[in-house]
Amino acid sequence: MEKVLIKGAGDLATGIACRLHRCGFSVAMTEIAVPTTVRRTVAFSRAVYEGNALVEDIEGVLCRNTEEIDNTVNQDKVAVIVDPSCETLESWRPDIVVDAILAKVNLGSKMSDADIVIGVGPGFTAGEDCHVVVETKRGHNLGRCIWEGSAFPNTGVPGMIGGYDKERIIRAASDGIFTGNVKIGTLVNKGDVVGHSGEIPIYAEVGGVVRGLLQDGVAVTAGMKSGDIDPRGVVEHCWTISDKATAIGGGVLEGIFHIKKKRGVKL
Repeated sequence: MEKVLIKGAGDLATGIACRLHRCGFSVAMTEIAVPTTVRRTVAFSRAVYEGNALVEDIEGVLCRNTEEIDNTVNQDKVAVIVDPSCETLESWRPDIVVDAILAKVNLGSKMSDADIVIGVGPGFTAGEDCHVVVETKRGHNLGRCIWEGSAFPNTGVPGMIGGYDKERIIRAASDGIFTGNVKIGTLVNKGDVVGHSGEIPIYAEVGGVVRGLLQDGVAVTAGMKSGDIDPRGVVEHCWTISDKATAIGGGVLEGIFHIKKKRGVKL
């Protein structure tokens, strides 16, 4: 089956990876050496710390080189490699590239990188640096394929969940090393201490279930996203791919097959 290289291995990138993997694509993902994913229980970036990561029924495995990537995908698993400069693009030669770093800007993806190049979220322009852009903003257009232009610009305001937006984000109170006081899946009340940045406590601004939390030991800066609370309080959601990630994954899948259809590829 065709090879897909996904830049980034956070929770949204993982939602994309799982949809493509289940449809038969061979998937590899690149990550940075110290991932800052907060929804670690549903992110293959966790494999960087732990060697492997099970998300729902799919296993992600940390690889060191192209040979290990091939061995991993041939075992029906998702490969993860620490490769911030994306050298894997040249060594593995994927058929499809999906930039899901979610940096809000394009960090270097080009239409010439692969036969199909997809940009996820703001920072890309369909027809210029990628073939199609997939919308990441919650709401009516979430997961929609954009064939001309760009995704909705980053507003800096998180999407509304359970009636809350900014309040549900756990942010570092100061520069320092992050330490969690709770675990993902813990139910908390407003005002509870959920972690520390250095010696400074971080308080929950809303009650609910801790859905995401940084790995202990990550260096943070004041205001940096360090976790999130789901005010709906459904603990089981902490271990399943979110509606947002599922929708975006569906958009990527649609983009791939629509391009193939337009090119006359028999499906």
